[in-house]
Amino acid sequence: MTTGRHRKPAAKPSGLRAMAGRLSWGLGDQAVSSLTNFAVGIYVARELGVTAFGVFSLAWVTYGVMLNVSRGLATDPLMVRFSGVDTGVWRAAVARSSATALAVGAVAGLVSVLFGIVVGGSVGPAFVALGVILPPLLLQDSWRFAFFASGEGQKSFVNDALWGVAMIPAMVLAALHGSVVAFLLAWGGAAAVAAGYGYLQTGLRPSLDGVRSWLRDQRDLGPRYLVENVSNSGGSQIRMYGLGAIAGLAAVGTVRGGELLLGPFLAVLMGLAYVAVPEAARVVRRNVRRLTTFCLVLGGSQALAALLWGGALLLVLNDHLGELVLGDVWRTAQAMIIPATLSVFNASFIGGAATGLRALGAARRSMRCQLIASSLYVIGGLSGAAIGGAVGSGWGVACATFAGAFVWWSQLHVAARAHVPVPEESRTP
Repeated sequence: MTTGRHRKPAAKPSGLRAMAGRLSWGLGDQAVSSLTNFAVGIYVARELGVTAFGVFSLAWVTYGVMLNVSRGLATDPLMVRFSGVDTGVWRAAVARSSATALAVGAVAGLVSVLFGIVVGGSVGPAFVALGVILPPLLLQDSWRFAFFASGEGQKSFVNDALWGVAMIPAMVLAALHGSVVAFLLAWGGAAAVAAGYGYLQTGLRPSLDGVRSWLRDQRDLGPRYLVENVSNSGGSQIRMYGLGAIAGLAAVGTVRGGELLLGPFLAVLMGLAYVAVPEAARVVRRNVRRLTTFCLVLGGSQALAALLWGGALLLVLNDHLGELVLGDVWRTAQAMIIPATLSVFNASFIGGAATGLRALGAARRSMRCQLIASSLYVIGGLSGAAIGGAVGSGWGVACATFAGAFVWWSQLHVAARAHVPVPEESRTP
């Protein structure tokens, strides 16, 4: 009796330590990714100036849309259905999901090249360059999430670290040319190095013959996650395009400069929810009533960190340091710190709720939430831009994410309550 009492609690710290270890690797990987993106953005902003940086930012947000298309069709279903499965099953799934990501990159790349040729001007060449680099960018991302699904976050960490190291000489060479195209090709070329290393890490070759079967097998999840993801990144793209049309390319560069100052947390928000989904799924299997607490702690800790970071920016960054970091972009971007911080604060809670809905497999609810939140985001961002340019757009987005957080959490509450009876039913023969 006594022995049994001592053994039972011993398993809990072990499970918590295992969860902490997996999440730590996820956080470490996101730290590498966010710092790399932050450094790239800062470097490019300083080298190009606010208007050319606006062109670079348009290509960047378009990449974000394509990335979310790839994740919705390829890696989101992989994370939901093939996390913690047998190695053989995982390998077969990864071969097909990585091929799906590569196929999305190839198709999107072709469209981007054609669009760039038709548009021409200062924007066209940037989209031609983006089209060239999309396949390796999306393939590298698919390897990362394959490692998260298998619980090997350390491999994703190494892969992203390699990308960051390869970026250093590539960006130095791009600076010699000094154009948007050169910086885009440098960014994508470094991603190609990391994508090639991902092949060596997994020993898997993307199975292009399996793309059709993968899309067919994941048709109940893929399309919904696609709509959800694209509405998220598409909202950002529409806001940026609309902002450029309303207030000019310099306003786009200003908003992007403000986002860069919050860069580490924006990148963590984009990726941590995916890393946390397998952990949230384990919570659901043990006791779904604990899911809300898990998601609240997840979102709340990120929100607190965002406030601390934003506060530190306000206290530390003076004009001298700001210009040192962002160059000429700082003069306008400094006014974006407060609204951008509040937006990330609200988005942190949205990410926590989204993790819970993913873990529950509530694809319809999460898709509905994202469509509503993205609509609010576009309305807030563009109406704010019409009223007050870049800064007005920032405040509009802050209000929109605040409202969106309520939408997400209300749906998580309903979905968690509806899920409670399921384990009981599954026990009956």
